[in-house]
Amino acid sequence: MTAPSPAHRFGVYIGRFQPPHTAHLRVMEEALDKVGRLIVVIGSAHAPRTLKNPWTAGEREELIGAMLREAGVDLARVRFAAVPDHPYDEDRWLTAVRTGVAAHTGGEGGVALIGHLKDDSSYYLRSFPDWPFLPTAVISPLSATDVRRAYFAGELEGVAGMVPPAVHTWLEVFRRTPEFAELEADAAWLRSAQAEAGTWPPLRVEALAVVRDPAGRVLLTRRDERPGRGLLSLPGAGVLPSEPLAAAARRAAAGALGVTPDDPALALSPTPATVYDAPGRSTRGRVIAHVFAFEWTGPTGAEEWTLPQDALSHPEAFFEDTHALLEQSLSPAAPH
Repeated sequence: MTAPSPAHRFGVYIGRFQPPHTAHLRVMEEALDKVGRLIVVIGSAHAPRTLKNPWTAGEREELIGAMLREAGVDLARVRFAAVPDHPYDEDRWLTAVRTGVAAHTGGEGGVALIGHLKDDSSYYLRSFPDWPFLPTAVISPLSATDVRRAYFAGELEGVAGMVPPAVHTWLEVFRRTPEFAELEADAAWLRSAQAEAGTWPPLRVEALAVVRDPAGRVLLTRRDERPGRGLLSLPGAGVLPSEPLAAAARRAAAGALGVTPDDPALALSPTPATVYDAPGRSTRGRVIAHVFAFEWTGPTGAEEWTLPQDALSHPEAFFEDTHALLEQSLSPAAPH
């Protein structure tokens, strides 16, 4: 490799790497020709295992390290920063990236951003104007989405053509784990749902309820269906054709509490509902969520009540973007 330019002591490469593929490897090798050390920012950290995010940040760091080592890269020149998603708070995500990078640079300058402005998903490359942008010469049609789709469909031969050998070996081992079995079952559910729907994604409107008791605890439910079986969620329901949104949320809250929707102890907050309509927020289709706040002053039984600080400290335990919705609803600035 050529000697790194003094102007770029550090390079920053941001991605989800779910999983890292051959094009990712080529970009990292190219970057190490231009910078002294490469900081790989691994996104979607501390998230539940889903078909979109099957592997933890630690596992992805292991995968990237394995493929770089196999390629002869000196791992002493590579650092990692794991950053969680903040889908409804862009400033917070940007701060998290900068904090992760600063942990390795000590706040020093000479930081350059590496990447390829291929489409709207690359918008973040314009979000760090003080970091010089080094566009990569690696232009590839490879997509981690395609790798995941082939992997969970059992098309291992196709996967082998998209990822470095070390990554393929790791993925073969992962197929023997209980975590893979759960994800594979979710993939089968998704294929069946797509076949039944005829057209995909179907449009679904759901109403969710953030229910709090006098102690400030929040009511959670645990999913017993796919996808995301066993993960925590908010009480929620699909909106019936003849039903107002608030009524659907009340019905969901009452069901989780084991009471009737007209129970006087269940009070709807006057705060307007918040709408979450990011097109890719759910694997179940195009799901638009309306989140309502409720207060419960009745007796508590076997329901899953959790203090906000305890709930928010385990983002990997929540279904889809439930943690982000809950975080928004329970933030100090949010009215209750």
